[in-house]
Amino acid sequence: MTQFADTASPLDSALFRDAFGTPRMREIFSDRSLVARYIEVEIALARAEARCGVIPAEAAERIAAACDIGALDVDRLRRETDNVGYPILPLLHQLVAQCGEAGRYLHWGATTQDIMDTADVLRLRAGLDVVAAEIAALRGILADLAVAHRDTPMAGRTHLQQALPITFGYKAAIWLAMFDRHAERLRELRPRVLVGQFAGAAGTLASLGEQGLAVQQAFCAELGLGQPATTWHVARDGFAEVVNFLALVTGSLGKIAYDIMLLAATEFGELYEPFVTGRGASSTMPQKRNPISSELMLAAAKGVRQQAGLMLDAMVQDLERATGPWHAEWMAVPQSFVLTAGALHQAKFALGGLIVDAGRMRRNLGLSQGLIVAEAVMMGLAPHTGRDAAHDIVYAVCREVNERGGTLAEALARHPEVTRHLDRAAIDRLTDPANYLGMAPQMVDRAVAASRAQGG
Repeated sequence: MTQFADTASPLDSALFRDAFGTPRMREIFSDRSLVARYIEVEIALARAEARCGVIPAEAAERIAAACDIGALDVDRLRRETDNVGYPILPLLHQLVAQCGEAGRYLHWGATTQDIMDTADVLRLRAGLDVVAAEIAALRGILADLAVAHRDTPMAGRTHLQQALPITFGYKAAIWLAMFDRHAERLRELRPRVLVGQFAGAAGTLASLGEQGLAVQQAFCAELGLGQPATTWHVARDGFAEVVNFLALVTGSLGKIAYDIMLLAATEFGELYEPFVTGRGASSTMPQKRNPISSELMLAAAKGVRQQAGLMLDAMVQDLERATGPWHAEWMAVPQSFVLTAGALHQAKFALGGLIVDAGRMRRNLGLSQGLIVAEAVMMGLAPHTGRDAAHDIVYAVCREVNERGGTLAEALARHPEVTRHLDRAAIDRLTDPANYLGMAPQMVDRAVAASRAQGG
């Protein structure tokens, strides 16, 4: 039975954790997973050094066989970490004891930050794999929406006012293109970020003499990571890039969420999140159906944006080892990944079952009595009168509709300056919003084709 969690964070809360995150991402950034990564890195270092003849091969074999996360005294590890300020020395106290005589070769030539940074890179790699899979799934959902509603007309809105007709497929294609770019960004950042960190106390590998770079290369290869050109103890652009990438992803999710929430408002009624009994219910208003997934996506976007700023601040580090900015990453990186995973999960739910009310979209197109296509009338009249004159004529007719009521078509049909050049059939054709979609459907075709060509 689920118990109340001993945490002050909603990311680990028994009540809120699956609203703001996912079990898989929480596991990647859990304490147990982090310590397991520390041990994995220490074993990889021992194997690399044995391969380079720096430590005995049998010592590396013993270290790999003996290090056991299950045998750790976690309470002791917590107490010593609190005292030391870092977890590696307290962890080594116990691992050395587990390894017996071979323990003397543990952590040979390394510094605490080498182990912690490399462990974090391994976590980043696992987290980015999850994000990549979620983005790929979301792109498929968005492509399907764009195709299904390629020709579904709706009001395009600027400054929250009806502007010109678009299609819902066009809107979905814009969303899709954002995530195509995110998939491209993710592929590009991996080689820059997924590199190991093994450089010693001041980053010069001095403790290993002439073998330093060879051990570093073997160490990175052991973990499937790239070898950096230089030490990055205080060069934190890689980690900052990852979190700012996550901020871009959640920022796009926030934009989609905002669109859904606005268009789900009673006065619009064009989009709705999937119906699930009780979801989004109010404790006092039985009629409510709140867009919960969109609200959570928007909240995550705001949260990750703050962590992105923190990561940029943490880039300003002193000399060859930072006095505090490094620690800020310990807060920002896990939270950013968990929030991003949660937001992507909510997006797949909301968009995968999105209810599109095409009838309401069409009715809303008629709210302005045709004024939404005043530009179409102006452009249809311009070849006969010139663009400026056409603008003035249609502007005056629009004011008449606003003041006296009726439709734009009716008002146009009463004006000699218009009927001199356009008959009623032409007026009706020009004032039908479905006839003024521009290249919106063709843009859908281009966006979907480009997305499918890009693949995962």
